[in-house]
Amino acid sequence: MSDVPVLINTAVAIIATVVLIVRFRVNPVISLVLGSLYLGLTTKLGLDKTVQTITKGFGDIMAEVGLLIAFGVLMGAILQEMGTIEQLVHRLIRAFGPKRLPYSMSLTIGTLLQSIYLDVLLVISAPLARSASRRIGPLGTPRMAVAMAIGLECGIVLVVPGVGALALAALLHVPLGTMLLWGILLIIPTILISVAIMTFLFRKGFWNAATDEAAETHEAQAEADDTQTGQHVTAGQYISAGSAATASGPNATAATATATLDGKAPDTHPTQPESRAPHLLISFAPLILALLMIATGAIADAADWHNRVLAFLADPVVALLAGLIGTVIVGRIRMGHKRVEDAIARGFKDSGQILILTAVGGSLAAVVAAGGLGDILRGYFGAHYFAPLLLVWAIAAVLHIAVGSVTISAITAAGILAPLAPSLGIDPVLIALAAGTGSLFAVHVTSNTFWLLQSLMGQTTRGTLKTCTVGVSLASVVAIILLQPISLLFF
Repeated sequence: MSDVPVLINTAVAIIATVVLIVRFRVNPVISLVLGSLYLGLTTKLGLDKTVQTITKGFGDIMAEVGLLIAFGVLMGAILQEMGTIEQLVHRLIRAFGPKRLPYSMSLTIGTLLQSIYLDVLLVISAPLARSASRRIGPLGTPRMAVAMAIGLECGIVLVVPGVGALALAALLHVPLGTMLLWGILLIIPTILISVAIMTFLFRKGFWNAATDEAAETHEAQAEADDTQTGQHVTAGQYISAGSAATASGPNATAATATATLDGKAPDTHPTQPESRAPHLLISFAPLILALLMIATGAIADAADWHNRVLAFLADPVVALLAGLIGTVIVGRIRMGHKRVEDAIARGFKDSGQILILTAVGGSLAAVVAAGGLGDILRGYFGAHYFAPLLLVWAIAAVLHIAVGSVTISAITAAGILAPLAPSLGIDPVLIALAAGTGSLFAVHVTSNTFWLLQSLMGQTTRGTLKTCTVGVSLASVVAIILLQPISLLFF
């Protein structure tokens, strides 16, 4: 088959999938399968291999990350039930002060808390961040909102066990330990630089509270500015705010978030008092241990040190299973069997949607790769003709602008370019990181995160376009710039 029909049909399949999702509001899973079927039937796969390729792509990515996603989500559900995020925010304020809270909270969300389902993490932490914004000053709302947006979105695709990072590593056959180490190396400066630049822009007039903040947020901030600066929100108020978010669920409204500004939350879902809650180190110890086990395996591989016992313990499935068992034990000691089982039940419910969507994204990537696009691109691009990492970033960015899903655009871009890795002359982990950073570009109104940040942080749509769309897009550009010198370490 000639190049032109393959290129046209690939474009039609992707555009049709986007139209089904955005215009006709067809479920993304159904839309992705239909797009995969069309592409397979119109390329060299034909009737014989289309369904086989779809199911193989689905199965391959599930075999790689299915258990990992499930274990990570279940750990996050138990940590959520223990009230660890409320404790963590209070400790961050106490340790770094309100002025540095945007940096510390964004880093924590982007790295340590990626095992928690994004919507749940956002609903829990946003009211806490919104309350804390009153202590930062006149720019508290935009600084906390942009910090949360950058930390949430970057963590998904750059840091294990973020869903996107797991999927990218599986698709490109990158060891999870390698993905973890290089992802952390990239995300930390990306977050710090991006939050600092956005803070500078806000101070130079990029933020207008009258038009960018909801009326009640603007009024509450004005009252806070007029009060004595020595007045502080107590730890109990932070915990109460988090309880309100948890009680409201993933579809929390702006009214609920506003109610938490003064620390007045319903008593229907009380959180443990800080004095009785488990110590943060104890709560997070199993998860931290699991990540250290995975990272140790990557370091051993890099040092060419082979040990069968170490390889077994450093296997991501074994490491995250150990982390889950440890988290269950800590949860049972602190909360009892019933609450842990309830948290696990919620975790299974959350993980189902993530697993199916991730796997179907893998199906589309498999069909795109098998349909001949990779062979065509290999003939046009090479390391000496084009900046290969920028190519990966640009394809993922374009796909994200169209599809609106960070994870799906990253997976699809990686699937298109995975066959090109040898001819591009770059390590697969760099392709994974470049696809992840590109998929962050232009998070906009098709994203659920966009609307949750608007309502829970008390912003207008215009304000959210600044903190979420501009902020995360800036992080995308910063990350791909930082990735260039990192890539030199591989040569």
